[in-house]
Amino acid sequence: MTLVALCSVKGSPGVTTAALGLAARWPAGELPVVVECDAAGGDLLARFRLETSPGLVSLAAAVRRNAESGLVWQHIQRLPGGLPVVAGPAGAEQARAALAQITTAGAAALRSAADRPGTVVVADCGQVGPDSATLDILRAADVVLLLARAHDDALSHVVANLDATARWSRHRPLFALVGGGYPTSEVAQTLGIEVIGRLPDDRHGAAVLGGRPGRRSAPAQSPLGRALARIAALAASRALTPPRGENQQAAGFREADTSSPSAGRHGSPHEFWEGVSR
Repeated sequence: MTLVALCSVKGSPGVTTAALGLAARWPAGELPVVVECDAAGGDLLARFRLETSPGLVSLAAAVRRNAESGLVWQHIQRLPGGLPVVAGPAGAEQARAALAQITTAGAAALRSAADRPGTVVVADCGQVGPDSATLDILRAADVVLLLARAHDDALSHVVANLDATARWSRHRPLFALVGGGYPTSEVAQTLGIEVIGRLPDDRHGAAVLGGRPGRRSAPAQSPLGRALARIAALAASRALTPPRGENQQAAGFREADTSSPSAGRHGSPHEFWEGVSR
């Protein structure tokens, strides 16, 4: 049904954390799966002490034979609370080799999985550039969400890559800002980009998504959890009804209009957040 690709153009603004949270807070009625496609190597194996297989490497080997719609689901592991993930290898060389196989057919395996009714594939593409192994995934995506911090150094890279990012996907990428810095509305208006939300610096909420248990209350209702719920609702809506024009500057920045969506497939509060916080 939907393929969402998350990425950044510079630094580490928390793409993996956002991908997990976006999937966990996706609106009700659809089943999300996170596929770790970072060419620099994945983090989920270490974060959640997962097995090395099944995962991205086994998926890449299977893609050589076919790319049918159920293939991705044959290579998942489940995080505490039940969120399905396809974990990437920690090593960059192995990750790039797996991605080369998966994207040879234009990311057909991920696209086929996303075309299944009720399925949402959230691809964590990490940092991307003109020669990234994940560009075919971005081109196949229904929504590309680019994360950046709202500081001069990070935003300078966003500005330098605006034209390139527009060519990387079928639709103009959406942006989400991370942490403090310039006001959201100022960034959207000055750069002429569509900012659909902002992820706060919330160490407790981020710790849940980092697989670090501890004393927390209602992690799904943490500032980070609420922000991800709003962004997920907007991304889901955009995937269903992409804009006709691609020059709607700052059209997505309407935080007052984005109420928290109903609970997703993982319960209320979402079982994923609760599961990893125990």
